[in-house]
Amino acid sequence: MGHEFFTFSITFIITFILLISSFRLSSCIDAGCDFFRGSWIYDDTQPTYNASMCSFIEKQFDCVGNGRPDKVYLKYRWKPSGCELPKVYNISLMLSRNAFLVDLVIDQKKGRILKLDSIQNGNSWIGFDMLIFNTWHWWLHKGSQKPFDYIQQGNELVKDMDRLTAFGVGLKTWSKWVDSNINPSRTKVFFQGISPTHYNGTEWKASKGATCKGESQPISGSVYPGGALPAVAVVKGVLSNMTTAVELLDVTTLSALRKDGHPSAYGLGGQKGNDCSHWCLAGVPDTWNQLLYAILVTNRKSSMIL
Repeated sequence: MGHEFFTFSITFIITFILLISSFRLSSCIDAGCDFFRGSWIYDDTQPTYNASMCSFIEKQFDCVGNGRPDKVYLKYRWKPSGCELPKVYNISLMLSRNAFLVDLVIDQKKGRILKLDSIQNGNSWIGFDMLIFNTWHWWLHKGSQKPFDYIQQGNELVKDMDRLTAFGVGLKTWSKWVDSNINPSRTKVFFQGISPTHYNGTEWKASKGATCKGESQPISGSVYPGGALPAVAVVKGVLSNMTTAVELLDVTTLSALRKDGHPSAYGLGGQKGNDCSHWCLAGVPDTWNQLLYAILVTNRKSSMIL
């Protein structure tokens, strides 16, 4: 295009190097158990750490430190149907940030351009024992929070388009990159499922104006009343058409049950905000990590190989 481009990188793809030096499996582990199907149970031994003593937790996720008065939400543990999860020991990781997986570049004349069919910096993902990819939330941001000025696909440049469609195109670009560049005999690939939000109370049989604000307990049972998110079907469709075996960490439903787990007014915006998108720490993301660890140390696949 004749312009100078600069790579623009923000959150969230997560790349893990996992070094498991020791572990202990629960005697209740069943090889046929689906770790992602179950329910949240009250457990007075939770949480397993104090967020105020963890220097890696950003202020916006330390809900207790930000003044959240209720503590019951910290006491819930994910219990798969028919088995227990193993304890987590001695894991190290590396984090690489890229919100969309595809390229977001800055053009000096046009501004920020989200390029749906381009991945120029994927070389940094090559050579690891394990890769865990994740993208979704940034595809939804609009207004002043929209992180791009244009979307480009091929030679077509538009101000905006249907975000679910754009997400699907971008994810297909990522899938082609993985199929072309990752050696499955060398690298195990995971994709973390969609993390849900709780801004519409009708999804859990509350009023339309209800949000996560004021919620203090999970939804009981193992089925989310609001049904599946459309983005989940997009992810599963793309993964099912890949030649590389990618394992889906299917955290969507179990996370959807935790309407009580968001910062709400105890996040970055304080009492003026209502964050029903991110999660408190300690909290739900700790369970995501535990589920991943369970799959690794039991040396088996989840039910979501696509």
